[in-house]
Amino acid sequence: MAEPTAESSLRWVLAAAQAAAAKTDAPTVVLEVGEVLAITGWFVITGGSNTRQVRTLAEEVEEKIAEAGGPKPLRIEGLDVAQWVLLDYGEFIVHVFLDEAREFYDLERLWRDVPVVDWRAESA
Repeated sequence: MAEPTAESSLRWVLAAAQAAAAKTDAPTVVLEVGEVLAITGWFVITGGSNTRQVRTLAEEVEEKIAEAGGPKPLRIEGLDVAQWVLLDYGEFIVHVFLDEAREFYDLERLWRDVPVVDWRAESA
């Protein structure tokens, strides 16, 4: 498979955000972390109210990225417990939290100095 470009990676990030938002009422946030974090370009952060929904969100995101021509995750962590599922795609990372875990770790606050991508406008 060819090396992803910034444009293709952003397309997959947007697909991940759309997929998550379609399956949850929790806010879905995209943070552009590439300027301050060398290991990845974006975080997609979303959540579910129970472990079943967290698993469903992770599966839906993976499926929609594949449908958009994107790669499989390099690794998936946390699916067994479903408190915080991390889908690592290299160029971007999708974090799917159980509501309580999202509140506890509060990644949006930790990364509040990075740009927030208006993924709804970008997707239009």
